Amino acid sequence: MLTLIAQLTIGAADLAAAFLFLFGLKRMSSPATASSGIRVAGIGMVAAVAASFLYVFSADAAAKPHLMVNLTLAIVALAVGGVGAWLVGRKVAMTAMPQMVAIYNGMGGGAAGGIAAVELFGGKTHGTTQLVVTLLGALIGAVSMSGSVIAWAKLQGVLKKPLRIKGQQLLNGLFFLATVAVGGWIVVASLSRVDPIMPLASWTYIFFGLALVFGVLMTLPIGGADMPVVISIYNAFTGLAVGLEGFVLGNPALMIAGMVVGAAGLLLTLLMAKAMNRSVANVLFSNFGDAKTKAHHGAIKGTERPVEASDAGIKMRYASSVIIVPGYGLAAAQGQQKLYEFVKLLLAAKVQVRFAIHPVAGRMPGQMDVLLAEAGVPYDLIFQLDDINADFATTDVVLVIGANDVVNPAARSDKASPIFGMPILNADKAKQVYVIKRGQGKGYSGIVNALFYEPNCNMVFGDAQAVLIKMIEAVRGLGAAAA
Repeated sequence: MLTLIAQLTIGAADLAAAFLFLFGLKRMSSPATASSGIRVAGIGMVAAVAASFLYVFSADAAAKPHLMVNLTLAIVALAVGGVGAWLVGRKVAMTAMPQMVAIYNGMGGGAAGGIAAVELFGGKTHGTTQLVVTLLGALIGAVSMSGSVIAWAKLQGVLKKPLRIKGQQLLNGLFFLATVAVGGWIVVASLSRVDPIMPLASWTYIFFGLALVFGVLMTLPIGGADMPVVISIYNAFTGLAVGLEGFVLGNPALMIAGMVVGAAGLLLTLLMAKAMNRSVANVLFSNFGDAKTKAHHGAIKGTERPVEASDAGIKMRYASSVIIVPGYGLAAAQGQQKLYEFVKLLLAAKVQVRFAIHPVAGRMPGQMDVLLAEAGVPYDLIFQLDDINADFATTDVVLVIGANDVVNPAARSDKASPIFGMPILNADKAKQVYVIKRGQGKGYSGIVNALFYEPNCNMVFGDAQAVLIKMIEAVRGLGAAAA
Protein backbone atom coordinates (compact mmCIF):
# COMPACT_ATOMS: atom_id res chain seq x y z
CA MET A 1 0.00 0.00 0.00
CA LEU A 2 2.86 2.35 0.91
CA THR A 3 4.52 1.62 -2.43
CA LEU A 4 1.34 2.47 -4.35
CA ILE A 5 0.91 5.74 -2.46
CA ALA A 6 4.55 6.65 -3.15
CA GLN A 7 4.16 5.93 -6.87
CA LEU A 8 0.96 7.99 -7.10
CA THR A 9 2.60 10.86 -5.21
CA ILE A 10 5.64 10.80 -7.49
CA GLY A 11 3.43 10.93 -10.58
CA ALA A 12 1.35 13.79 -9.19
CA ALA A 13 4.47 15.73 -8.15
CA ASP A 14 6.02 15.29 -11.60
CA LEU A 15 2.88 16.62 -13.30
CA ALA A 16 2.67 19.54 -10.86
CA ALA A 17 6.35 20.32 -11.42
CA ALA A 18 5.91 20.23 -15.20
CA PHE A 19 2.96 22.61 -15.00
CA LEU A 20 4.88 24.99 -12.74
CA PHE A 21 7.86 24.94 -15.11
CA LEU A 22 5.66 25.88 -18.06
CA PHE A 23 3.71 28.51 -16.16
CA GLY A 24 6.89 29.99 -14.71
CA LEU A 25 8.53 30.18 -18.14
CA LYS A 26 5.45 31.91 -19.55
CA ARG A 27 5.68 34.56 -16.83
CA MET A 28 9.38 35.00 -17.50
CA SER A 29 8.54 36.23 -21.02
CA SER A 30 7.59 39.65 -19.61
CA PRO A 31 9.84 41.87 -17.46
CA ALA A 32 6.84 42.78 -15.31
CA THR A 33 6.18 39.17 -14.29
CA ALA A 34 9.65 37.63 -14.68
CA SER A 35 10.45 37.74 -10.97
CA SER A 36 7.34 35.82 -9.99
CA GLY A 37 7.91 33.43 -12.90
CA ILE A 38 11.32 32.50 -11.49
CA ARG A 39 9.75 31.81 -8.09
CA VAL A 40 7.00 29.65 -9.63
CA ALA A 41 9.54 27.61 -11.62
CA GLY A 42 11.64 27.31 -8.46
CA ILE A 43 8.67 25.84 -6.59
CA GLY A 44 8.28 23.34 -9.42
CA MET A 45 11.93 22.37 -9.08
CA VAL A 46 11.53 21.87 -5.33
CA ALA A 47 8.50 19.64 -5.97
CA ALA A 48 10.41 17.55 -8.51
CA VAL A 49 13.42 17.12 -6.22
CA ALA A 50 11.26 16.28 -3.19
CA ALA A 51 9.34 13.67 -5.19
CA SER A 52 12.57 11.91 -6.15
CA PHE A 53 13.13 10.97 -2.49
CA LEU A 54 9.90 8.96 -2.54
CA TYR A 55 11.53 6.38 -4.82
CA VAL A 56 12.91 4.85 -1.63
CA PHE A 57 9.38 3.80 -0.66
CA SER A 58 8.41 2.58 -4.13
CA ALA A 59 11.51 0.42 -4.72
CA ASP A 60 11.85 -3.32 -4.26
CA ALA A 61 13.15 -4.54 -0.92
CA ALA A 62 16.42 -5.74 -2.51
CA ALA A 63 17.18 -2.31 -3.95
CA LYS A 64 16.40 -0.30 -0.83
CA PRO A 65 19.87 -0.58 0.81
CA HIS A 66 21.48 0.91 -2.31
CA LEU A 67 18.81 3.60 -2.48
CA MET A 68 19.43 4.58 1.13
CA VAL A 69 23.12 5.13 0.31
CA ASN A 70 22.13 7.20 -2.71
CA LEU A 71 19.65 9.11 -0.57
CA THR A 72 22.40 10.07 1.87
CA LEU A 73 24.69 11.18 -0.95
CA ALA A 74 21.84 13.19 -2.52
CA ILE A 75 21.13 15.02 0.74
CA VAL A 76 24.82 15.90 1.16
CA ALA A 77 25.04 17.09 -2.47
CA LEU A 78 21.90 19.21 -2.13
CA ALA A 79 23.18 20.77 1.09
CA VAL A 80 26.60 21.61 -0.34
CA GLY A 81 25.24 22.82 -3.68
CA GLY A 82 22.33 24.74 -2.19
CA VAL A 83 24.39 26.57 0.42
CA GLY A 84 27.19 27.29 -2.04
CA ALA A 85 24.83 28.61 -4.70
CA TRP A 86 22.99 30.76 -2.15
CA LEU A 87 26.20 32.36 -0.87
CA VAL A 88 27.66 32.95 -4.33
CA GLY A 89 24.36 34.15 -5.81
CA ARG A 90 23.89 36.78 -3.12
CA LYS A 91 27.37 38.21 -3.58
CA VAL A 92 27.81 38.08 -7.35
CA ALA A 93 28.02 41.49 -9.02
CA MET A 94 25.91 42.38 -12.05
CA THR A 95 29.05 42.43 -14.18
CA ALA A 96 29.79 38.84 -13.14
CA MET A 97 26.27 37.61 -13.91
CA PRO A 98 27.12 36.36 -17.45
CA GLN A 99 29.93 34.13 -16.25
CA MET A 100 27.80 32.86 -13.36
CA VAL A 101 25.05 31.91 -15.81
CA ALA A 102 27.64 30.24 -18.05
CA ILE A 103 29.15 28.12 -15.27
CA TYR A 104 25.76 27.15 -13.81
CA ASN A 105 24.58 26.19 -17.27
CA GLY A 106 27.68 24.05 -17.60
CA MET A 107 26.78 22.33 -14.34
CA GLY A 108 23.38 21.49 -15.79
CA GLY A 109 25.03 19.93 -18.83
CA GLY A 110 27.42 18.07 -16.56
CA ALA A 111 24.51 16.75 -14.49
CA ALA A 112 22.85 15.39 -17.64
CA GLY A 113 26.15 13.83 -18.66
CA GLY A 114 26.45 12.35 -15.16
CA ILE A 115 23.05 10.67 -15.46
CA ALA A 116 24.12 9.21 -18.79
CA ALA A 117 27.39 7.97 -17.25
CA VAL A 118 25.50 6.15 -14.47
CA GLU A 119 23.28 4.48 -17.06
CA LEU A 120 26.19 3.51 -19.32
CA PHE A 121 28.67 2.32 -16.71
CA GLY A 122 25.93 0.53 -14.79
CA GLY A 123 24.73 -1.31 -17.88
CA LYS A 124 21.19 -0.08 -17.24
CA THR A 125 20.36 0.80 -20.84
CA HIS A 126 18.28 -1.77 -22.72
CA GLY A 127 17.47 -1.67 -26.43
CA THR A 128 18.89 0.34 -29.30
CA THR A 129 16.67 3.40 -28.83
CA GLN A 130 17.41 3.82 -25.14
CA LEU A 131 21.16 3.36 -25.65
CA VAL A 132 21.32 5.81 -28.57
CA VAL A 133 19.31 8.43 -26.65
CA THR A 134 21.56 7.97 -23.61
CA LEU A 135 24.70 8.48 -25.69
CA LEU A 136 23.20 11.48 -27.48
CA GLY A 137 22.33 13.10 -24.15
CA ALA A 138 25.83 12.29 -22.89
CA LEU A 139 27.42 13.92 -25.94
CA ILE A 140 25.34 17.09 -25.77
CA GLY A 141 25.69 17.38 -21.99
CA ALA A 142 29.48 16.92 -22.07
CA VAL A 143 29.88 19.49 -24.88
CA SER A 144 27.67 21.95 -22.98
CA MET A 145 29.70 21.46 -19.79
CA SER A 146 33.19 21.92 -21.24
CA GLY A 147 32.06 24.63 -23.65
CA SER A 148 30.37 26.57 -20.84
CA VAL A 149 33.53 26.37 -18.74
CA ILE A 150 35.50 27.96 -21.60
CA ALA A 151 32.78 30.61 -22.00
CA TRP A 152 33.10 31.33 -18.26
CA ALA A 153 36.88 31.63 -18.60
CA LYS A 154 36.51 34.11 -21.46
CA LEU A 155 33.95 36.24 -19.62
CA GLN A 156 35.96 36.10 -16.39
CA GLY A 157 39.10 37.23 -18.19
CA VAL A 158 41.01 34.01 -17.52
CA LEU A 159 41.23 33.53 -21.30
CA LYS A 160 41.70 36.99 -22.73
CA LYS A 161 41.88 36.22 -26.45
CA PRO A 162 40.30 33.69 -28.81
CA LEU A 163 42.62 30.75 -29.50
CA ARG A 164 42.72 30.12 -33.22
CA ILE A 165 45.03 27.78 -35.12
CA LYS A 166 45.36 26.87 -38.76
CA GLY A 167 43.00 24.06 -39.73
CA GLN A 168 40.99 24.41 -36.54
CA GLN A 169 37.64 23.69 -38.18
CA LEU A 170 39.06 20.48 -39.67
CA LEU A 171 40.42 19.49 -36.25
CA ASN A 172 37.04 20.16 -34.64
CA GLY A 173 35.31 18.12 -37.31
CA LEU A 174 37.66 15.18 -36.77
CA PHE A 175 37.04 15.23 -33.01
CA PHE A 176 33.29 15.31 -33.56
CA LEU A 177 33.38 12.43 -36.04
CA ALA A 178 35.62 10.44 -33.69
CA THR A 179 33.16 10.97 -30.84
CA VAL A 180 30.23 9.85 -32.97
CA ALA A 181 32.21 6.85 -34.22
CA VAL A 182 33.08 5.71 -30.68
CA GLY A 183 29.44 6.16 -29.65
CA GLY A 184 28.34 4.08 -32.62
CA TRP A 185 30.84 1.37 -31.71
CA ILE A 186 29.49 1.29 -28.13
CA VAL A 187 25.99 0.70 -29.51
CA VAL A 188 27.13 -2.06 -31.86
CA ALA A 189 29.29 -3.79 -29.25
CA SER A 190 26.61 -3.54 -26.54
CA LEU A 191 23.75 -4.96 -28.57
CA SER A 192 25.59 -7.65 -30.56
CA ARG A 193 28.22 -10.30 -30.06
CA VAL A 194 30.94 -8.25 -31.72
CA ASP A 195 34.21 -8.30 -29.77
CA PRO A 196 34.66 -4.74 -28.39
CA ILE A 197 38.49 -5.27 -28.40
CA MET A 198 38.69 -3.68 -24.95
CA PRO A 199 36.11 -3.34 -22.16
CA LEU A 200 33.06 -1.21 -22.97
CA ALA A 201 33.82 0.90 -19.90
CA SER A 202 37.08 1.96 -21.55
CA TRP A 203 35.23 2.93 -24.73
CA THR A 204 32.80 4.93 -22.61
CA TYR A 205 35.68 6.85 -21.01
CA ILE A 206 37.06 7.59 -24.47
CA PHE A 207 33.62 8.75 -25.63
CA PHE A 208 33.24 11.22 -22.76
CA GLY A 209 36.85 12.41 -23.15
CA LEU A 210 36.38 13.14 -26.87
CA ALA A 211 33.07 14.93 -26.22
CA LEU A 212 34.62 17.14 -23.54
CA VAL A 213 37.58 18.03 -25.74
CA PHE A 214 35.26 18.82 -28.65
CA GLY A 215 33.32 21.28 -26.46
CA VAL A 216 36.57 23.02 -25.54
CA LEU A 217 37.84 23.18 -29.14
CA MET A 218 34.49 24.45 -30.42
CA THR A 219 34.42 27.35 -27.93
CA LEU A 220 38.07 28.46 -27.83
CA PRO A 221 38.11 30.32 -31.19
CA ILE A 222 34.84 32.21 -30.58
CA GLY A 223 35.35 35.93 -29.89
CA GLY A 224 34.05 37.78 -26.84
CA ALA A 225 31.48 39.74 -28.84
CA ASP A 226 29.67 36.49 -29.62
CA MET A 227 29.47 35.30 -26.01
CA PRO A 228 25.74 36.20 -25.58
CA VAL A 229 24.87 33.86 -28.45
CA VAL A 230 27.25 31.17 -27.17
CA ILE A 231 25.66 31.23 -23.71
CA SER A 232 22.24 30.90 -25.32
CA ILE A 233 23.39 27.98 -27.48
CA TYR A 234 24.78 26.06 -24.53
CA ASN A 235 21.61 26.78 -22.58
CA ALA A 236 19.69 25.07 -25.39
CA PHE A 237 22.19 22.17 -25.35
CA THR A 238 21.77 21.68 -21.61
CA GLY A 239 17.98 21.66 -21.86
CA LEU A 240 18.07 19.15 -24.69
CA ALA A 241 20.49 16.88 -22.80
CA VAL A 242 18.29 16.97 -19.68
CA GLY A 243 15.21 16.17 -21.77
CA LEU A 244 16.91 13.19 -23.42
CA GLU A 245 18.10 11.78 -20.11
CA GLY A 246 14.58 12.30 -18.73
CA PHE A 247 13.39 10.04 -21.53
CA VAL A 248 15.96 7.41 -20.56
CA LEU A 249 14.84 7.55 -16.91
CA GLY A 250 11.14 7.69 -17.79
CA ASN A 251 10.83 10.94 -15.81
CA PRO A 252 8.17 13.26 -17.33
CA ALA A 253 9.24 16.28 -15.28
CA LEU A 254 12.79 16.07 -16.63
CA MET A 255 11.54 15.51 -20.17
CA ILE A 256 9.17 18.48 -20.13
CA ALA A 257 11.54 20.84 -18.32
CA GLY A 258 14.47 19.87 -20.52
CA MET A 259 12.61 20.19 -23.81
CA VAL A 260 11.02 23.52 -22.81
CA VAL A 261 14.40 24.95 -21.78
CA GLY A 262 16.02 23.54 -24.91
CA ALA A 263 13.33 24.99 -27.19
CA ALA A 264 13.45 28.37 -25.43
CA GLY A 265 17.25 28.44 -25.70
CA LEU A 266 17.11 27.55 -29.39
CA LEU A 267 14.55 30.25 -30.17
CA LEU A 268 16.56 32.82 -28.22
CA THR A 269 19.71 31.78 -30.08
CA LEU A 270 17.99 32.23 -33.45
CA LEU A 271 16.58 35.61 -32.43
CA MET A 272 19.97 36.84 -31.28
CA ALA A 273 21.70 35.56 -34.40
CA LYS A 274 19.06 37.39 -36.46
CA ALA A 275 19.70 40.56 -34.44
CA MET A 276 23.37 40.28 -35.47
CA ASN A 277 22.45 39.41 -39.07
CA ARG A 278 24.52 36.26 -38.78
CA SER A 279 23.76 32.57 -38.83
CA VAL A 280 24.43 30.37 -35.81
CA ALA A 281 27.01 28.50 -37.91
CA ASN A 282 28.77 31.80 -38.62
CA VAL A 283 28.97 32.51 -34.89
CA LEU A 284 30.36 29.07 -34.10
CA PHE A 285 32.74 28.59 -37.01
CA SER A 286 33.88 32.04 -38.23
CA ASN A 287 36.86 34.04 -36.97
CA PHE A 288 34.94 37.19 -36.08
CA GLY A 289 37.13 40.27 -35.62
CA ASP A 290 40.41 39.30 -37.28
CA ALA A 291 41.97 40.82 -40.39
CA LYS A 292 38.86 42.60 -41.58
CA THR A 293 38.60 44.42 -38.28
CA LYS A 294 42.18 45.70 -38.53
CA ALA A 295 41.61 46.90 -42.08
CA HIS A 296 38.50 48.72 -40.97
CA HIS A 297 40.32 50.59 -38.19
CA GLY A 298 42.39 52.62 -40.62
CA ALA A 299 39.38 53.71 -42.69
CA ILE A 300 37.87 56.02 -40.05
CA LYS A 301 38.73 59.73 -40.39
CA GLY A 302 38.49 62.54 -37.87
CA THR A 303 38.93 62.79 -34.13
CA GLU A 304 36.82 62.24 -31.05
CA ARG A 305 35.49 65.44 -29.45
CA PRO A 306 35.28 65.30 -25.63
CA VAL A 307 32.98 67.48 -23.52
CA GLU A 308 32.42 67.90 -19.80
CA ALA A 309 29.80 65.76 -18.08
CA SER A 310 28.08 68.86 -16.68
CA ASP A 311 27.61 70.32 -20.18
CA ALA A 312 26.07 67.09 -21.45
CA GLY A 313 23.76 66.89 -18.41
CA ILE A 314 22.53 70.47 -18.86
CA LYS A 315 21.95 69.87 -22.59
CA MET A 316 19.68 66.92 -21.77
CA ARG A 317 17.86 68.92 -19.08
CA TYR A 318 16.73 71.44 -21.70
CA ALA A 319 15.98 68.86 -24.43
CA SER A 320 12.45 67.80 -25.32
CA SER A 321 13.31 64.13 -25.85
CA VAL A 322 16.16 61.87 -24.74
CA ILE A 323 16.86 58.23 -25.59
CA ILE A 324 19.35 56.32 -23.46
CA VAL A 325 21.26 53.33 -24.86
CA PRO A 326 22.78 51.24 -22.03
CA GLY A 327 25.70 48.89 -22.60
CA TYR A 328 28.08 46.73 -20.64
CA GLY A 329 30.02 49.80 -19.47
CA LEU A 330 27.02 50.78 -17.35
CA ALA A 331 27.06 47.39 -15.65
CA ALA A 332 30.84 47.51 -15.18
CA ALA A 333 30.56 50.86 -13.40
CA GLN A 334 27.49 49.74 -11.42
CA GLY A 335 25.95 53.02 -12.45
CA GLN A 336 22.35 51.91 -12.98
CA GLN A 337 21.08 53.48 -9.74
CA LYS A 338 22.67 56.85 -10.55
CA LEU A 339 21.36 56.63 -14.09
CA TYR A 340 17.79 56.26 -12.90
CA GLU A 341 18.32 59.09 -10.41
CA PHE A 342 19.40 61.28 -13.34
CA VAL A 343 16.43 60.10 -15.41
CA LYS A 344 14.01 61.06 -12.63
CA LEU A 345 15.42 64.59 -12.69
CA LEU A 346 14.82 64.78 -16.44
CA LEU A 347 11.29 63.41 -16.10
CA ALA A 348 10.54 65.97 -13.39
CA ALA A 349 11.61 68.64 -15.88
CA LYS A 350 9.06 67.28 -18.42
CA VAL A 351 11.72 65.73 -20.67
CA GLN A 352 10.56 62.62 -22.55
CA VAL A 353 13.02 59.87 -21.61
CA ARG A 354 13.12 56.34 -23.01
CA PHE A 355 15.58 53.46 -22.96
CA ALA A 356 16.56 51.61 -26.15
CA ILE A 357 17.69 47.99 -25.77
CA HIS A 358 19.52 46.02 -28.44
CA PRO A 359 19.00 42.21 -28.30
CA VAL A 360 22.74 41.54 -27.97
CA ALA A 361 23.71 44.46 -25.72
CA GLY A 362 25.90 43.34 -22.83
CA ARG A 363 27.53 39.95 -22.46
CA MET A 364 24.46 37.87 -21.66
CA PRO A 365 20.96 37.66 -23.19
CA GLY A 366 18.71 40.19 -21.44
CA GLN A 367 21.49 41.65 -19.28
CA MET A 368 20.47 45.25 -19.91
CA ASP A 369 16.82 44.56 -19.07
CA VAL A 370 17.89 42.96 -15.79
CA LEU A 371 20.24 45.86 -15.06
CA LEU A 372 17.51 48.47 -15.50
CA ALA A 373 14.98 46.41 -13.57
CA GLU A 374 17.43 46.20 -10.67
CA ALA A 375 17.56 50.01 -10.58
CA GLY A 376 13.75 50.23 -10.55
CA VAL A 377 13.32 51.70 -14.04
CA PRO A 378 9.61 51.42 -15.01
CA TYR A 379 8.96 48.89 -17.75
CA ASP A 380 7.01 51.39 -19.83
CA LEU A 381 10.22 53.41 -20.36
CA ILE A 382 12.09 50.44 -21.86
CA PHE A 383 11.82 49.74 -25.60
CA GLN A 384 13.37 47.09 -27.82
CA LEU A 385 15.18 47.86 -31.08
CA ASP A 386 12.25 47.39 -33.49
CA ASP A 387 9.91 49.47 -31.34
CA ILE A 388 12.10 52.58 -31.01
CA ASN A 389 14.53 52.63 -33.92
CA ALA A 390 12.40 54.91 -36.09
CA ASP A 391 12.26 57.54 -33.30
CA PHE A 392 15.97 58.34 -33.17
CA ALA A 393 15.75 60.70 -36.16
CA THR A 394 13.33 62.99 -34.28
CA THR A 395 15.09 62.78 -30.91
CA ASP A 396 16.99 65.75 -29.48
CA VAL A 397 19.67 63.86 -27.52
CA VAL A 398 20.85 60.26 -27.34
CA LEU A 399 22.96 59.17 -24.38
CA VAL A 400 25.06 56.05 -25.06
CA ILE A 401 26.59 54.46 -21.96
CA GLY A 402 29.29 51.87 -22.57
CA ALA A 403 27.79 50.43 -25.76
CA ASN A 404 29.83 49.87 -28.90
CA ASP A 405 28.78 47.61 -31.79
CA VAL A 406 25.05 48.06 -31.26
CA VAL A 407 25.29 51.77 -32.22
CA ASN A 408 28.08 51.56 -34.81
CA PRO A 409 26.85 53.07 -38.15
CA ALA A 410 29.55 51.10 -39.98
CA ALA A 411 27.08 48.20 -39.82
CA ARG A 412 24.94 50.07 -42.34
CA SER A 413 27.53 51.70 -44.58
CA ASP A 414 30.92 49.96 -44.49
CA LYS A 415 31.05 46.65 -46.35
CA ALA A 416 34.58 46.08 -45.03
CA SER A 417 33.35 46.05 -41.43
CA PRO A 418 32.89 42.63 -39.77
CA ILE A 419 29.51 43.81 -38.47
CA PHE A 420 28.20 45.01 -41.84
CA GLY A 421 24.51 44.16 -42.16
CA MET A 422 23.92 43.81 -38.42
CA PRO A 423 20.77 45.70 -37.31
CA ILE A 424 21.82 48.54 -34.98
CA LEU A 425 20.18 51.22 -32.90
CA ASN A 426 20.11 54.35 -35.09
CA ALA A 427 21.67 56.60 -32.46
CA ASP A 428 23.72 58.50 -35.06
CA LYS A 429 20.53 59.89 -36.61
CA ALA A 430 19.65 61.94 -33.53
CA LYS A 431 20.37 65.67 -33.38
CA GLN A 432 23.00 65.21 -30.68
CA VAL A 433 24.74 62.14 -29.27
CA TYR A 434 26.74 61.90 -26.06
CA VAL A 435 28.79 58.76 -25.41
CA ILE A 436 30.00 57.91 -21.91
CA LYS A 437 33.12 55.79 -22.22
CA ARG A 438 35.95 54.94 -19.85
CA GLY A 439 38.68 55.56 -22.44
CA GLN A 440 39.54 55.51 -26.10
CA GLY A 441 39.70 51.73 -26.37
CA LYS A 442 37.87 49.74 -29.02
CA GLY A 443 35.39 48.00 -26.75
CA TYR A 444 34.87 44.30 -26.06
CA SER A 445 34.59 43.24 -29.70
CA GLY A 446 37.74 45.06 -30.82
CA ILE A 447 35.97 47.20 -33.47
CA VAL A 448 36.38 50.98 -33.65
CA ASN A 449 33.00 52.73 -33.55
CA ALA A 450 32.47 55.17 -36.44
CA LEU A 451 29.78 56.94 -34.38
CA PHE A 452 32.41 58.43 -32.08
CA TYR A 453 33.81 60.45 -35.01
CA GLU A 454 30.49 61.77 -36.34
CA PRO A 455 29.99 65.59 -36.22
CA ASN A 456 26.89 65.27 -34.00
CA CYS A 457 28.68 63.11 -31.42
CA ASN A 458 30.65 64.13 -28.33
CA MET A 459 32.52 61.89 -25.91
CA VAL A 460 32.22 62.11 -22.14
CA PHE A 461 35.22 60.17 -20.89
CA GLY A 462 35.20 58.57 -17.47
CA ASP A 463 33.65 55.91 -15.29
CA ALA A 464 29.91 55.84 -16.01
CA GLN A 465 28.85 56.19 -12.37
CA ALA A 466 31.23 59.12 -11.77
CA VAL A 467 30.06 60.84 -14.96
CA LEU A 468 26.39 60.40 -14.04
CA ILE A 469 27.02 61.88 -10.57
CA LYS A 470 28.46 64.99 -12.25
CA MET A 471 25.43 65.18 -14.55
CA ILE A 472 23.10 64.93 -11.55
CA GLU A 473 24.98 67.69 -9.74
CA ALA A 474 24.84 69.93 -12.82
CA VAL A 475 21.08 69.52 -13.25
CA ARG A 476 20.40 70.00 -9.55
CA GLY A 477 22.62 73.08 -9.64
CA LEU A 478 20.27 74.62 -12.20
CA GLY A 479 17.37 74.24 -9.79
CA ALA A 480 19.35 75.70 -6.90
CA ALA A 481 20.38 78.68 -9.02
CA ALA A 482 16.78 79.30 -10.08
CA ALA A 483 15.64 79.22 -6.45
